[in-house]
Amino acid sequence: MLLAALCGPAFARDCSPQVRDAWIRLTPGGMPMQAGFGRIENRCPTPATIVAASSPAYGSVELHETRIVDGVSRMRAVPELRIAPDGAATLKPGGLHLMLMQPHAPLAAGSKVAVQFELSDGRKLLGEFEVRNPAAL
Repeated sequence: MLLAALCGPAFARDCSPQVRDAWIRLTPGGMPMQAGFGRIENRCPTPATIVAASSPAYGSVELHETRIVDGVSRMRAVPELRIAPDGAATLKPGGLHLMLMQPHAPLAAGSKVAVQFELSDGRKLLGEFEVRNPAAL
């Protein structure tokens, strides 16, 4: 029992959320922005809060959410994303998603893009996003 009590705080500190099934929708050439989707799972005993995102492949990366307001689809920036202990955040078309703006180079279907998430406690979470052709979805 004492061992569990002593190891609990260390486990919580070492535990980190995981990015799963992450992908980016390939857009026609020259588009200045793309969207990223996937699932961020927090199997840790404490909440995790994402406060920023970045990628070497883009000039800017932001968390956004699409909602229907008075029958009109509206998108807004999400300044932080809290994920409860043993919870998950699903990034999906028409809902919560990443806006990937100002790509530095054209992307090809099947390529991988690294996205780094910054957590409120200063830790970093790295996700690998696969570029997918919308016709194949």
